[in-house]
Amino acid sequence: MSTTESRAENLDAATRSRLIETNGIDIITEAERTAKPRDLFWPWFAANVSVFGMSYAAFVYGFGVSFGQGVLVALIGIPLSFMLCGVIAIAGKRGSVPTMVLSRAAFGVHGQKVPGIISWFLSIGWETFLSIMAVLATATVFGRLGIGQADEARTTKILATVAVAALIVVASVLGYHTIMRLQSILTWITGAITVLYMILTIPHINWATVSALPNAPVQSLIGALTMIMTGFGLGWINIAADWSRYQHRDAPNRSIVFWNTFGGSVAPCILVIYGLLLAGSDQRLYEGINADPVGTLATILPVWVLIPFWITAVLALVSGAVLGIYSSGLTLLSLGVRIPRPAAAAVDGVILTTGTIWVVFFLGQGFLAPFQSFLITLGVPMAAWAGILIADIVSRKKAYDEASLFDAGGRYGGFDWVSLGTMVVASVLGWGLVINQFAEDAPWNNWQGYLLGPLGGKDGPWAWANLGVILALVLGFVVTYLARRGKIARQEARA
Repeated sequence: MSTTESRAENLDAATRSRLIETNGIDIITEAERTAKPRDLFWPWFAANVSVFGMSYAAFVYGFGVSFGQGVLVALIGIPLSFMLCGVIAIAGKRGSVPTMVLSRAAFGVHGQKVPGIISWFLSIGWETFLSIMAVLATATVFGRLGIGQADEARTTKILATVAVAALIVVASVLGYHTIMRLQSILTWITGAITVLYMILTIPHINWATVSALPNAPVQSLIGALTMIMTGFGLGWINIAADWSRYQHRDAPNRSIVFWNTFGGSVAPCILVIYGLLLAGSDQRLYEGINADPVGTLATILPVWVLIPFWITAVLALVSGAVLGIYSSGLTLLSLGVRIPRPAAAAVDGVILTTGTIWVVFFLGQGFLAPFQSFLITLGVPMAAWAGILIADIVSRKKAYDEASLFDAGGRYGGFDWVSLGTMVVASVLGWGLVINQFAEDAPWNNWQGYLLGPLGGKDGPWAWANLGVILALVLGFVVTYLARRGKIARQEARA
C-alpha cells in the first residue's frame, strides 16, 4: 500500500471517529483532549434554554411564595446547583473518564455500582420526561392550528413520538463531537425564539396581580429552593464530568466551574423569573402548566408564531434529552454492561421510546405529579452521592490514577465502606425528612416523612421544606471530608 493510500485511510478513520464517537468509558487520550473551558458553555446553555424553564415558575408558586421570594429562590438555587456541577466537572479534567467511573475513587470500583444504578434510573427518567414534554407540546400546538380531532391528534402524537425519539437517539449514538456541534447551533435558534416569545407575551403580564401575591413562611421558601436546585443543577449533577473529560489537563479549575455555572444557569434564571411574571398574572396559565408545562405556554401566543415556537420548544427539549441519554449510556457501561457506547445509547433509546409511548398513549397527562414524586425520591440519594463526591474531589490534590479506576486491586479498592455507609445513612435520614407531595397521584411513595414528627409531622409547617435533600447533600460532604481525608492522602502518596 502506498504512503498516500495509507494517509487517506487514516484520514477516513479519523473522520469516522469524529462523526461517531467510539469512546465509551475508556480513558480519553491526551491527543483527544482538545476542548477549552468555554466550550462547556454550549451544551449546558442549549440544554437549559428551553421555554420549559418558565414552567418551573408554576411549580415555585405551588409552595405559596410571593413573586419576590420566587425571584430570590431562582437567583440563589439555580446558580448554586450548577456550581456544584462545575465542581464535579473538575474531576473529568483530572481523570479523563465519565462521571460514574470517576466516582469509583470515592466508592470503590465495585461499590460505585450502588450510586451508578440510581444515577441510571434518574437519567432515564429525565430524558423520558423531556421526550414526553416534546410530544405533548406538539399535540397542543397542532391542536391550536386546527389539527385537533381525535384521529388527527392521535396521528400527530404518533408522528411526534417517532420523530422526537429518532432525533434523540441518533444524536446520542453519534456522540460527543456531534452533540457539541449541534448544541452550539441550537443555542442560537432556541435563544432567539425564546426572546421573541418573551416580547410577544409581555402584554399578558399584570404587575398589580403579581405584586399582590403574599409572602410564604420560611419553610415554604426552603421547599421551593430545594425543588429548584433539584430540578436544575442537581438534576444534571450525575453527568457533570462527562463533558469535561475532553478538556486540556492544564485547564484552570475555576474556569471549568465558571463555564458550567454560567452556561447552565444564565438562561434558567431569566426564564424562571419571566415565568413568575406570567404565571403570577394568569391563574388559568398557572393551572394549565401543571398538566402540560410547555404546550400551555403556547396558548397565549398568536397563531402565526406557533410553528416557530413549537420547533424551538421541541429542539430545546430534545437537546436536554440528548445529554441525558448520552450519559445514561455511559452509566450503563460503567455498571459492567459490555457493549459499544453507541449500542448502550441505543438501548436507552428503546427504553425512552417505550416510556414515552406508555405515558402519552396510555397514562395521559397525569404523569407529571408521579414524576415529580419520583424525582424527589431519587434526589435524596443522589444528593448524598453528590456531597460525597464533591468532598472527595476537593480533598484531592493530584490527578486520578486512571488505571486504578478500572482495577479493584488498585489504590481505590473494590469497596469504600465509609462512602457507601455514608450514602445509606444520609439517604435514610433524608427520606425521613421529605414527604410525597403528590400523595393522591403517587400513593406508592407515601412511606416517606417518617422523621417529621418532632417538626410537626407530615401536615406540619416543615413537611414541604424538603429538608431531606439538603441534609443528604451536606451530611454526605461533611462526613466524607472529615472521615476520608487521611485515606485520600494515602492513596495519592502511593507511587
